Amino acid sequence: MDVYRQFVGRYEDALRQSLPAPDTNKAKTPLVVANAPVALLFSPHPDDEVITGALALRLQQEVGARVVNVAVTLGSNAARRDARRREVENACKILGWDLAVFGWESVTPEFAEHHPGGWQSWISAVARVIQQQKPKWIFYPHAQDWHPTHRGVNKLVEAALKHTGPAPAPVRILTEYWHPLANPNLLVECAPESLSKLVAALCCHEGEVARNPYHLTLPAWMADNVRRGGERVAGPGQPAPKFPFGVLYRVEPDLPAGWEAISPTSKRLWA
Repeated sequence: MDVYRQFVGRYEDALRQSLPAPDTNKAKTPLVVANAPVALLFSPHPDDEVITGALALRLQQEVGARVVNVAVTLGSNAARRDARRREVENACKILGWDLAVFGWESVTPEFAEHHPGGWQSWISAVARVIQQQKPKWIFYPHAQDWHPTHRGVNKLVEAALKHTGPAPAPVRILTEYWHPLANPNLLVECAPESLSKLVAALCCHEGEVARNPYHLTLPAWMADNVRRGGERVAGPGQPAPKFPFGVLYRVEPDLPAGWEAISPTSKRLWA
């Protein structure tokens, strides 16, 4: 049994590591061409941009997208909000992403119900950002992503998208973390090099990873996404993808053209 215990022990060792925050002074600013397509992320909390950001990172790396992260809140702990702002600034420096901060409080479905005036002002603010950025892709949590703020951001962005005028509608990309998507239709590979960059960016969220080691569990979460995604996207009994790490999304209304089909008979994709 030694070989199996050694195998499990390597997982234990990985989960007990102490990883430092990276030096943001050494971060390389990516070259972004004029009129580059925009990927716009609405992140419920600082750190969500990293956890669900594998596809945004690939769009940046492979098609030259300019990624803009919108930190909708700075978390529920008032004493940590200044620190969380600095942490998300550092994470975006590591990733080479632009950052906008709303920093609102109580972005939840319950707030929308009890404070319709305040909620409407937030809808207008989100709609203005969408109109200004003219994103080709827009990322936000799915409606059942358990955490009240994740569900609130879904409700907020969905409402704002109805007030953005006649400009071409962005591709909507729904993300998951606290609760799985009911119907994912895209499994995106995250290469080890890209995952390493995401882990480094997540280490910038020092206060959060001290509370819960999201940075150490991110590779395991992505491995489990591939386990689930191979059959959730391609269908029961289909062979597992050959890559070790990935992230699941739901793309609406249509899947992107030109991406690799998950199987010859499937219209659903992985990339």
